Amino acid sequence: MLDRTQIQCIVEHHGKEIILHEHMRIEQNSYQHGVVTTFAHSIRVACLSVWLADRMRLWNRVDQRALVRSALLHDYFLYDWHEWDNGTHRLHGFTHGQTALLNASRDFQLGSVERDSIARHMFPLTPIPPKYLEGYIVSVADKISATRETLSPARFTKPRSRSRRPRMQHA
Repeated sequence: MLDRTQIQCIVEHHGKEIILHEHMRIEQNSYQHGVVTTFAHSIRVACLSVWLADRMRLWNRVDQRALVRSALLHDYFLYDWHEWDNGTHRLHGFTHGQTALLNASRDFQLGSVERDSIARHMFPLTPIPPKYLEGYIVSVADKISATRETLSPARFTKPRSRSRRPRMQHA
């Protein structure tokens, strides 16, 4: 079984082009869940996806490269959905998979597994399930990561936003 260092090396190897892309700076400055940035969340989902595939012994059925790239790009929507925007992010949970796919398709060459996994990672919130095993793995890893990030006590210590736009207050 893979250890943490090996998993990180796999994510870096298959995701280097994505991780180093200039638009990832937007993800590094946008919060996803609590104090976790979208960038950090995407790295966590990629590592957890590799861990899940490894622990379930799925390497003969899973495209490792597509799995890592899908996980890194699943939330490539390139905005902070917590920022006030006159309500257009109100349906973020339902729409961001398609937005991430549009942005990822513009910036990277994607295969069918990657496109499907990005677009459908919010199943069952969005009605159409993934076609490929990689998409299910990314979806499960995303939900596990999001739950851990959202329920973490550290979520209440988020540094102040550098944005000049007004922030929505959450109860």
